[in-house]
Amino acid sequence: MTLFRRIFPHPLLTVLLTLVWLMLVNRFSWNSVIFGFFLGLLIPFVIRPYWPNMSRMRHPGKIAEYVAVVLYDIIVANITVAWLILFKRRDQLRQAWISIPLELRTPEAITTLAATITLTPGTVSCDISDKGHYLLVHCLHAPDPDAVRDEIINRYERRLVEIFE
Repeated sequence: MTLFRRIFPHPLLTVLLTLVWLMLVNRFSWNSVIFGFFLGLLIPFVIRPYWPNMSRMRHPGKIAEYVAVVLYDIIVANITVAWLILFKRRDQLRQAWISIPLELRTPEAITTLAATITLTPGTVSCDISDKGHYLLVHCLHAPDPDAVRDEIINRYERRLVEIFE
């Protein structure tokens, strides 16, 4: 293990924790930056033994594209769900349980996919199979469940495969 990896076992987590600390204190001062950076060094160092097989992002630059797609989909889904709730009768909704086959294998990537699905209004990820090959998703309105499954695979999982695997 290199000296850099000993000091920074997870550099992106260090930066993220520093930024989260600065947002929590809600004001900029050098003391806050230094303390946030200290937390960003300490927390990954302490949790390293509990996270032995840390996955590495293969293409971290594609995260911005993924976040943009997710944010766009959240906005569109909010409008769609509001329209469904306001103007569709309950008996017209076609709720569905959809089993999504997963190409993803790392726990971090699967968790990111499940969180993305849950963050998008109208869908919620409910369960994962024992071996992690399928994700069970509930949709508020899915007249064509196969199309919803294909959209999740093409819009989210494909991009997560590029990022994590």
